[in-house]
Amino acid sequence: MKKIMLVDDEILFRESVRNCIDWEREGFIYCGDASDGELALPIIEREQPDILLTDIKMPFMDGLELSAFVRQKYPQIKVVIMSGHDEFEYARAALRLGVEEYCLKPISSADIIRMLRDIGGKIDKAREEREQLERLRMREHEQAAQSKEKLLSDICNGFISTAEALQIASTMELPLSAGHYAVAIADIRCASGIGQADANQEAIWLERLAASLSADVLSYKRSVTEFVWLVKGESRQKLEDALRAFRKEAEQLPAEARDTAPCTLYIGAGTVVGRLQEVHASYLEAEEDKHWSKLALQNRHALHTASVGNGAGDRALSDQAGVFLDRNAFVEFLKIGDPSQTDSFIVQFTEKLKPLQWPSSSYGYYILNDLTLEVFHAAKGMFRHIEPAGDALIRLQGQIAAVRTYEEAKCYLSALCEQFRSWRSNASDRYADLIASVKGFIQSNFSKDGLSLQDAASFANISPSHLSKVFSQETGQTFIEYLTLTRIRKAMELLQGTSARTYEVAFQVGYNDAHYFSNLFRRVTGMTTRDFRKQGQGQGLGLGGASHDQTQRAGQG
Repeated sequence: MKKIMLVDDEILFRESVRNCIDWEREGFIYCGDASDGELALPIIEREQPDILLTDIKMPFMDGLELSAFVRQKYPQIKVVIMSGHDEFEYARAALRLGVEEYCLKPISSADIIRMLRDIGGKIDKAREEREQLERLRMREHEQAAQSKEKLLSDICNGFISTAEALQIASTMELPLSAGHYAVAIADIRCASGIGQADANQEAIWLERLAASLSADVLSYKRSVTEFVWLVKGESRQKLEDALRAFRKEAEQLPAEARDTAPCTLYIGAGTVVGRLQEVHASYLEAEEDKHWSKLALQNRHALHTASVGNGAGDRALSDQAGVFLDRNAFVEFLKIGDPSQTDSFIVQFTEKLKPLQWPSSSYGYYILNDLTLEVFHAAKGMFRHIEPAGDALIRLQGQIAAVRTYEEAKCYLSALCEQFRSWRSNASDRYADLIASVKGFIQSNFSKDGLSLQDAASFANISPSHLSKVFSQETGQTFIEYLTLTRIRKAMELLQGTSARTYEVAFQVGYNDAHYFSNLFRRVTGMTTRDFRKQGQGQGLGLGGASHDQTQRAGQG
């Protein structure tokens, strides 16, 4: 229902209009009237009418002055001038002010209602257009946000080439190019049923984590609880410093909010890489880092629970609650310590474990498990090729479960040191067989659409991030570059040796999208598939290999 207001210095006219029309039945609300423009202003400000009916000739502030003020301050209000003066100058001045109607008195109630309905229809139409425009703007904003999230997700998951990513980013005016990149992940889990408190805590933590990175970042929400930051910068050192600050902030947040918000934070960070194509490897490392931090945090929660004591069997635990081992010191010894000093180091390092009552308490097992998780996490970050994470952890935790005395705990830690050194020793001797195996896998499976680094890593029984690092360092090409060149070489062979059409060739070498294949072939070889066929053996673009420039173009494709 539209709100109507009348301004006229003739009291009889005001009363007639107010009382002779059943406003509610006609679909309107009569929200007030005034005898001149000056008295009308506070009512207009308070009631915000949809339509203002006003006379021209009034004392103090006439109708034209009032109309000018209303049109400037409240442009949404439709102004109708009802005047007894049939003068052209008045009408022209009113039209110049943008009034909706200019009508002459006397005017019947039926004419007033008819006019108001017409104007009301225009108001409804204008509102509908504004709402539709706002919906379109919201939809465009949501689509832009979704497109940004999809682009960042595709980059992190290795689903898109560098050239495509940069092209899409340019259409969004999204600054993507940088000298170095890294990925950070946060998983914030709050207790159910808290509602707004959870949302507030999550927002505060996300804001502080993002601020701790103190770098140029692009972010997206990967799931209900998980957030991903693509950190960019020109300095490798600054990005590494930012990731350290990110970790430090993540350690502080749960401790600060322990009494105010039942939320848990798991974070992970990948290594700094120098190319956009390598962001995928950093992302996988961040995901694996988050997994290990989650395991370690869960174990520390269990350790805290055990230290409190939970019954008659654990009453002695209150005396053991201060027993903690310096995980960082242990890992540092493994990295740079003298192996001949292992026994003496372990004796000194485990001095605090002597009072523990191993058979009757789980406290010592949690301490060993916590230390094992830290060592394993460090090994995964240092060595590119160690036994599968799940198998190794299960085996080590089985050894922990067998510990019954302090002496057996020392023996376990000695064995853990030897395991770490074994991983380090074996890591440098297995690259050749690994690379040959992965290349053979690519040669046998390149025709499969969607073949990915994850598929090759599963075949080689190692993590995708480790495979990405090893493959790049040992071959001088990324996995995607090698796969692309393998496919293009096979496509060149098919184009020269068969009469297959371009889309058939694309399908045979693993591309379901013939248009994408054609563009990729042109970027790698410098010519279209048709031109390649016409030029025989392609003038140096034969099957034996590709130049360095072609390799670079393959990486871009």
